[in-house]
Amino acid sequence: MKEIKFKGKFVVKANIVLKTGLHIGTEESMEIGGIDNPVIKDATGKPFIPGSSLKGKLRSLMEYFHEKIEPEKMVFTVKNSIRIHMCDDEKCPVCNLFGRNHGSHEFVGGGKVEFKNLMPTRLIVRDAFLDENSITEEMKENLTVNYTEVKPENTLDRITSAANPRSNERVPAGVAFNSEFIVNVYEGDGVKYLKELLTAFRLLEDDYLGGSGSRGYGKVKFENIVIEYRDKKFYEQESEAKILNVDLNNLNWEEIEKNLKIGD
Repeated sequence: MKEIKFKGKFVVKANIVLKTGLHIGTEESMEIGGIDNPVIKDATGKPFIPGSSLKGKLRSLMEYFHEKIEPEKMVFTVKNSIRIHMCDDEKCPVCNLFGRNHGSHEFVGGGKVEFKNLMPTRLIVRDAFLDENSITEEMKENLTVNYTEVKPENTLDRITSAANPRSNERVPAGVAFNSEFIVNVYEGDGVKYLKELLTAFRLLEDDYLGGSGSRGYGKVKFENIVIEYRDKKFYEQESEAKILNVDLNNLNWEEIEKNLKIGD
């Protein structure tokens, strides 16, 4: 493992705005007559987006983007039930941003591997919490419960045409969540992994978050993106953070690097 020199952190904040209803479920059991598929909520009863769900979706999109989906070379994780890309390539943009686990791993195609190019995970994804100001009075009048709507659906038997009704709880379109992402910067990184993260944002906007995406759920947009670069001197209270507002559809990386004053 090569020497790692800490240079600073990018703190990226954004509003995740729902363009269609969002369903991120929970294993919580419901009473008879209740909602079949409730959304996950925090201790105050408000829906939120778990950082683990957001990070997992972004990683999956980047695995496809960088053509890392080789079924026989993927590894098992989560008690041998989930397959993901993980490799020992020290230049792998996916593993270097999202992390690779230490220890021995089993390839889907057979055989074991133990990764040697280990380093701290660059990306930290916080839980994204509800922006209550995004819920208008008009929306409140049409919500089934305090912060969500219930969407009735049917599954039809292809032979008998019998309907199997169910109800899905969703956070409605128009609601926003406050998100925060941290990208650790090591010597030589520059804006490389910040660029990877914003690429993942753009991919997610054209995909979906949560469940039932192929049926219209989970379209999101990142708005009001603010990037703050805190170099090593910032934590020693010898410098100020550099702050920049960006638009995902108009990214000029030469200007971004110049304005954030990123040095090797």
